[in-house]
Amino acid sequence: MKIEQRKIQGIPVIRWGEPSKKILLAFHGDQSHKEDTVIRLLAETATKKGYQVWSFDLPEHGERKEEDYELTPQNVVADAQHLLFELEKQAESISLFGCSMGAYFGMLVCQNRKIDQGFFLSPIVDMQELIENMLLWSQRTPADLKREKRIETPVKTVEWDYYSYVVEHPIKWDIPTNILYGGKDNLTSRATIETFSEAAQSLLTVFEQGEHFFHTAEQLAFYQKWLEANL
Repeated sequence: MKIEQRKIQGIPVIRWGEPSKKILLAFHGDQSHKEDTVIRLLAETATKKGYQVWSFDLPEHGERKEEDYELTPQNVVADAQHLLFELEKQAESISLFGCSMGAYFGMLVCQNRKIDQGFFLSPIVDMQELIENMLLWSQRTPADLKREKRIETPVKTVEWDYYSYVVEHPIKWDIPTNILYGGKDNLTSRATIETFSEAAQSLLTVFEQGEHFFHTAEQLAFYQKWLEANL
């Protein structure tokens, strides 16, 4: 498989596979990067089916950890728009892959664009609910966050500006999407993912032994089978 690394508007990008009119834009998850295991497995499968896969490092991840450029919805939207501008020059078909928070960011960026289909692994489909749950786990509230601007939680630090943006920019997703969800996911409840799937007319696959982070041999093997069946 051909692998080309380059920078677009300063954003580190990998293009997996030969040039194609059929492109799959991949958003990685939290604490991950553009060439992690789930992205590599995606690329290995997708390129065999005629796609070229583009993956990139989100702010504060991968090659961008030392940059003075925060992981905010606004910055991710700006970065992805640069990439989509380049993609739209060559692609006849653009699809979206998102893992965890990458699915949220992908939907935020692509919900009003011409996207053929989506593929989500352990997606965060309701970021507002997740942030409010993180506050709840710390016995805090959005009112506390508004007053203090930043609160440490057991999962990660949450900030008022980030939360406000999420609330003010709700997602409406109606693009045909295949979702793989772990039955032991501790960030998105089964009720939330089922409600989202029904509203978006998505095809939901539940792997009961899966966690939010698919990383064991068994979980990754199931993920590979899901890719083969759905891409």
